[in-house]
Amino acid sequence: MEEDKGFHNNHIGEREAADVPAEWLADFEAAARRTLETRFRYAFIRTYKPVLDDAEFRAFDSTAQYRQWCEENLPDWLGYGRV
Repeated sequence: MEEDKGFHNNHIGEREAADVPAEWLADFEAAARRTLETRFRYAFIRTYKPVLDDAEFRAFDSTAQYRQWCEENLPDWLGYGRV
């Protein structure tokens, strides 16, 4: 039976592992040992989105109204505008 030599030998080739800094591999292996609950807690970064986060609730009668509101009120960099 083959000996477990750690992440870099089991999941990527040795050549690729040589290109990955040892510190990054150690960080990955530490993260992989965390519980699923902890991993979920760290996985989602809450970022304030101007205008979108300023009201608790919005409702629109149609998708067209929603799209028009987005175009008129949201900054372009949020990506809600039409292409």
